[in-house]
Amino acid sequence: MNIITTTDALREYCDAAKAHENLFIDTEFMRETTFYSILCLVQVATADSEAIIDPLADGIDLTPLIELLTDDSIMKIMHAARQDMEIFYKMCDCVPAPIFDTQIAAMALGFGDNAGYGALVKGRLGISLDKGARFTDWARRPLSEKQLSYAIADVTHLRDLFPDLLQELMDRERLSWVMEEMLPQLDESLYTFEPEEAWQRLKLRNPRKPYLAVLKAAAAWRERQAIEKNVPRRRILKDDAMYDLAQQKPRTIEAMSKLRGIPRGFENSRSAKALIEAINVALDNADDYAPPYPKTQHMPSNIGARVEMLRTLLRLRTEAKDIAPRLVANARDIEQLAAFGEDSDVAAIKSWRRKVFGQDALDMLDGNIALRLDGDEVVAERIG
Repeated sequence: MNIITTTDALREYCDAAKAHENLFIDTEFMRETTFYSILCLVQVATADSEAIIDPLADGIDLTPLIELLTDDSIMKIMHAARQDMEIFYKMCDCVPAPIFDTQIAAMALGFGDNAGYGALVKGRLGISLDKGARFTDWARRPLSEKQLSYAIADVTHLRDLFPDLLQELMDRERLSWVMEEMLPQLDESLYTFEPEEAWQRLKLRNPRKPYLAVLKAAAAWRERQAIEKNVPRRRILKDDAMYDLAQQKPRTIEAMSKLRGIPRGFENSRSAKALIEAINVALDNADDYAPPYPKTQHMPSNIGARVEMLRTLLRLRTEAKDIAPRLVANARDIEQLAAFGEDSDVAAIKSWRRKVFGQDALDMLDGNIALRLDGDEVVAERIG
């Protein structure tokens, strides 16, 4: 097994990999005690090679890997790429592209919502993955042969899966669907941590500007603290404390110390003073500082039956096309369609989804498609 622990070995492997169109890649990381993921292993494979890169090896420079990841002539193939992309964005200071996510490909070929890697490997390759090393402490050295074998299998199986997935997508004229679904994953905003935007991770429970201003200020303060100390947000203050602060709007450390969500003794820390200062500034400028409260969209009261009919139609159409329903429409899409029809701004009535489901959904709402029983089966038929 090729374990890369030096910059020279990494450069040699990456230079050779540049001759290939596809790079299969996976990572092992730890994040339980840190804000940013600790990258522990990078598993890579090409058509004729595979290797495990050890980012924790003494003195290794990952520049050759960064150059490989940012080479736009090479397709980066991953499964459920979101977390890997976040790690690579921080490492490369840009979003690696182009990418191909086999989870989305599997959904486009009927492997169900959020198709798991183990289920995909079992279903397509007939191989049951060994999950024994799944919860390994990947930061600990040395790693055993069993752990390394588990890690490298992720990319060798990925390499074996890809050709048939790609061919089936092309044969069924769905490759463009999948590539369209990759585009949102290239949005840098998915992988950045802007403190002033941290409030968006919380639920807005009150439309009043003082509440919103304090929630935004407290969330921004917590985000900066978590980034600076490289610890999970909950290690600074839990979400419940954010809501308590926004609700009670304390102006002094003493008032803050009485809140239920504030840990005992926090008022004695230097952080407490900085948090109170941020809250006071936010309250003094609440009109300008408060984030916008989402406009309440009043849904019609009589859409329940339409929602159920659309759900049934979605199931029928996706079963017939052998595609995961969630890739076509989610619960919000269905509700919006039921309420507003063609005026709904949902993906389900755009692009390829309109052909699969959206147009029929609109036709059903217009009374041109009906559901009926055919024996034990529910069928949708065009009428009129």
